[in-house]
Amino acid sequence: MKPIHILGGGLAGSEAAWQAAEAGVPVILHEMRPSRMTEAHRTEGLAELVCSNSFRSDDWENNAVGLLHEEMRRAGSLIMRAADAHKLPAGGALAVDREAFSAAVETALDAHPGVTIIREEIADPPSVWENVIVATGPLTSAALSESLRVTTGEESLAFFDAIAPIVERDSIDLSIAWFQSRYDKKGPGGGDADYINCPLNEEQYRGFVADLRNGEKTEFKDWEKSTPYFEGCLPIEVMAERGEDTLAFGPMKPVGLHDPKTGRRPYAVVQLRQDNQLGTLWNMVGFQTKLKHGEQTRIFRTIPALKDARFARLGGIHRNTFLNSPRLLDCELRLKARPALRFAGQITGVEGYVESAAIGLLAGRFAAAQLRNETIAAPAPTTALGALLAHITKGADTKTFQPMNINFGLFPPLETDTRGKDRKKLMAHRALADLQPWLDLWLGRARAAAE
Repeated sequence: MKPIHILGGGLAGSEAAWQAAEAGVPVILHEMRPSRMTEAHRTEGLAELVCSNSFRSDDWENNAVGLLHEEMRRAGSLIMRAADAHKLPAGGALAVDREAFSAAVETALDAHPGVTIIREEIADPPSVWENVIVATGPLTSAALSESLRVTTGEESLAFFDAIAPIVERDSIDLSIAWFQSRYDKKGPGGGDADYINCPLNEEQYRGFVADLRNGEKTEFKDWEKSTPYFEGCLPIEVMAERGEDTLAFGPMKPVGLHDPKTGRRPYAVVQLRQDNQLGTLWNMVGFQTKLKHGEQTRIFRTIPALKDARFARLGGIHRNTFLNSPRLLDCELRLKARPALRFAGQITGVEGYVESAAIGLLAGRFAAAQLRNETIAAPAPTTALGALLAHITKGADTKTFQPMNINFGLFPPLETDTRGKDRKKLMAHRALADLQPWLDLWLGRARAAAE
């Protein structure tokens, strides 16, 4: 049997490789790092998390991304298995130790007899490759991007994605800051104090906003200036420019928190989330930025609890590229102009770690089924997997297509008009019930193939 060639060893490529190999199909996974690095990656590890270490909410009954977590777990996701094995305290969210997570994914793939990992850049997939999954993500190399542009006959869309700083734990002033999760919400491990909260009074907040607005930013090249941001990951200074109180109602909102030293709710709060298993590194939640490094150090140290902060990593910015998937891809993620190519991950126009891995899961299964001369239907659109796939392949307006996180707005409505929290819970239970026949069919075929 000819192998599936997967380009890119990020979350989507790693998940696609695992799914196809588990189905008994040989896989060659091509990863260009370390021979060619990107603007955002720091290691050569597979499934490296280059931005936040959070997979967001893990509440499957009330949050769409939590539901996607649960669907992927039931589908045998390698990414979710590694995330669960290396999770960190994060309230109701699923956060992971990024280095341990990456190592677990790479170890599993390296040990799988059906997977071969080759460290090389593929600028243009050879025409003799009959089954290719392009999962090169938002940082697709210039050579491959040009090849895809020629193939699709159009310029890829693009936006900027920014990275938040990481602070060393013992440099945070805990005589000012305190531990608490918003609304004292308990996380998967039962903890209700998973965040470090750095308070600001109104005067401090106003000064901080002014500094953000006036701080020196990274200069863009002429060809970059028309590239839009993704609304779900705006740089902190861009939010500040939208209004003096935007941050106080956004990532710095104090609701659900109370300062134990004063007994009152502060005017604004900067929250830090644990970033590694040892608890020595903490991520500034929502503080992705394009400020120059010197300005970041100066401005973020005006936050009283961070006046002596040491930054293990400062924020950065990189260009993010994706396809107009509703126009270019079919329902099995194949490029209409060149069906030998499938796409997976952020390059398809999904946003978020789990969403990227989910599309990798589907691409791996579609590709494996094709090599086994089988057909596999997409999961029902009432499921998180099916809703996400439907959005990027046929559900969005091709003229206004933009990256999208999973959300309940992508799901078909319930048959009965149900409002509030009950609506989400009913949609989540419907999703898992509708997913089960798809899982059973795949499992039966996988067992038959193994025999």
